[in-house]
Amino acid sequence: MGQLDADAAATLLTAAADLALVLDEGGSIRDVAFGSDELARDLGGAEGWVGRPWIETVAKDSRLKVEALLGTRAQQDAPRWRHVNHLSGEGAALPILCAVAQVGDAGRRVVFGRDLRPISQLQQRLVEVQQSMERDYSRLRQAETRYRLLFQLAADPVLIVDGESLRVLEANPAAQSLLGRTARRLPGRAVQDIFAAEDRQALQALLATLRSAGRAEDLQARIEGGTSVTASALTFRQEGGVLFLIRLRVADGAQGALPDARQRLLKVVDGVPDAFVVTDAEARIITANAAFLDMVQLTSEEQARGEPLERWLGRQGVELEVLLATLRNRGSVRLYASTLRGDLGGVTDVEISAVAVLHGEQQSFGFSMRDIGPRARPPRHNEGTTRSVEQLTELIGRVPLKDLVREATDAIERLCIEAALELTGDNRASAAEMLGLSRQSLYVKLRRYGLGDLAGEDNAEG
Repeated sequence: MGQLDADAAATLLTAAADLALVLDEGGSIRDVAFGSDELARDLGGAEGWVGRPWIETVAKDSRLKVEALLGTRAQQDAPRWRHVNHLSGEGAALPILCAVAQVGDAGRRVVFGRDLRPISQLQQRLVEVQQSMERDYSRLRQAETRYRLLFQLAADPVLIVDGESLRVLEANPAAQSLLGRTARRLPGRAVQDIFAAEDRQALQALLATLRSAGRAEDLQARIEGGTSVTASALTFRQEGGVLFLIRLRVADGAQGALPDARQRLLKVVDGVPDAFVVTDAEARIITANAAFLDMVQLTSEEQARGEPLERWLGRQGVELEVLLATLRNRGSVRLYASTLRGDLGGVTDVEISAVAVLHGEQQSFGFSMRDIGPRARPPRHNEGTTRSVEQLTELIGRVPLKDLVREATDAIERLCIEAALELTGDNRASAAEMLGLSRQSLYVKLRRYGLGDLAGEDNAEG
């Protein structure tokens, strides 16, 4: 340090680095100086450092770096800087960039440290910003993909036109088919050239009004070939420029009447007094009319959409499975007696007619449910089973639980067999297949429960 006294040397070391350590020949700390009170507080102050080997104050992953720094020779032209993680009072690692300089001939060395936390924070912020940009780019790519899909699949012809040159930038397949142009020939063409000569001035007036006022009335015009169309236009901005989106609708009375007829049909289905439900292949509700919502005591269709129909249909869980199995095998079911359970405890007796349909490659089910109320119905096979369940309830506390469970299992098994026979028209081979049983196993259970007339079957087999 030349002619500098100890205080001046300490001040110089403190000003030169965020952390300064004076080490003896063995690598133990003899003095500590901090460039800021914050760093001193985070590292626990100088009291716990003086007298300890420097290598014991760093994290385990940095000890090899400390050994390498302590082995550095003074003959080197420049000190070697290494990233060393020092331990704070709470055990957290603080990144310090360290270099070792030898002072004098007594083996003393000085460690200069620079606090890397501000740089680490900047790097962390940079990474976060980069990740945020990647997420934004991903959302933009997804939005562009959705736009492309909608643009390509739209049934109406759609044109994207540049607001300055009035040239077609993009055209969807429906527009290409209507105008008789390929995807390569249509873009770049002036949009007014697509229309008949007598309607071009009206089209330019439409676009001028749209540019100035932001909206314009639809235009009845003809395109090349004499086809009459209704042109609707919207304006939007992209990359500082103005673009027009022009939709062409063919003025065909039959095509215009078809959507209107469908709308009327939907209104009729929603207003009929019978409940109507459409489900997917897993019997989850896609849509339901107001009558169904009233029967199951819901206030809006959103509460039912996506829910399993089994939540409200039938007294036992097996009813829907039997119903779906019949739909998949036969394609339709008529006048199946069941119940609808409301969320508030109400129960409605219903007759169900259902059909299975294919929409594309996906199967869907439609259920029509009529409230039959208290009107007389033919006796059902499960009435004896219901009485058995009531008798089982009365036996609680009188017989062991295992006997009650066995009796309840028999009651449920009998109910399933009766339902399968009813749905298959007493076709025992089909009932056995529906229940997942062999034909012989079904006969054994029929004899056990006394169901059906097996004498004729036994004689036939004999």
